[in-house]
Amino acid sequence: MKFKNCLLASDYDGTLYADDGKIQPEVLSAIAYFQNNGGTFTVCTGRVAKGFHAYDPSYINAPVLLANGAAAYDYEKEQYVFLHGIGFEGIGAIHALMREFPNLSIELYGINEVSAIHISQNTMHHFASQDFIFQRIQGPEQAHLPWCKVMIDACEQSGAVQEFLAEHFSDPTFLPTKGNFVEILKKGANKGSGLLRLADSLHIPHDRVFAVGDGYNDVDMLKVAKIGFVPENGSNEALAAADYVVRSNNDGAVAHVIEILDQVISK
Repeated sequence: MKFKNCLLASDYDGTLYADDGKIQPEVLSAIAYFQNNGGTFTVCTGRVAKGFHAYDPSYINAPVLLANGAAAYDYEKEQYVFLHGIGFEGIGAIHALMREFPNLSIELYGINEVSAIHISQNTMHHFASQDFIFQRIQGPEQAHLPWCKVMIDACEQSGAVQEFLAEHFSDPTFLPTKGNFVEILKKGANKGSGLLRLADSLHIPHDRVFAVGDGYNDVDMLKVAKIGFVPENGSNEALAAADYVVRSNNDGAVAHVIEILDQVISK
């Protein structure tokens, strides 16, 4: 079969889904064609296991990459394939941030629980949008380790928070996200390293790994893939890393990816 031992990973928002929050029928049809010809399809998202409610075995036939590549979770077996999480080193980093920036709202995403310090309206919106039950805590030592990721509502202090992290800590790493949030991950965790780690767990060679994504946090994934695809609505950073620019997420981006793969992959 043409797509045997091929892994295609797609970003979620802005790539797989159209702006109306739905997957277009032509995209589902293309994914079905890809899978019927031996392909493995999954989603790579910044969300964590309990916050990703869009898992659907009718079109995802592999573990899902979560927390921007820090973890892969098998929803069929209800278990992690891997978790490259933040350990004790994160406690010191969070305490240092709290001393320097006392009013930050900090979200700590563990394996089975979500905790928060100094809860802001933005944090409440995060939790409500993903149906999280969370606990209020006073310090990071009260949140069970490991953490899949940490989200900080930095608001107008986003730049200063990033500079502080870069100056004082080599582990963990961080990236800015929408709405002036700063996301902290374990050093070395990103969508690129996660994608290759998932491929290894599935015994899929790296030269049969493909990715499509639209955002800043997709760049590592696009670079490690054999071919990286970016919808035309993608960010400047993503577009600069693209091997192919495909139709927008509102015009069947993932379907266009599979059309190209159908032409460039030999049996």
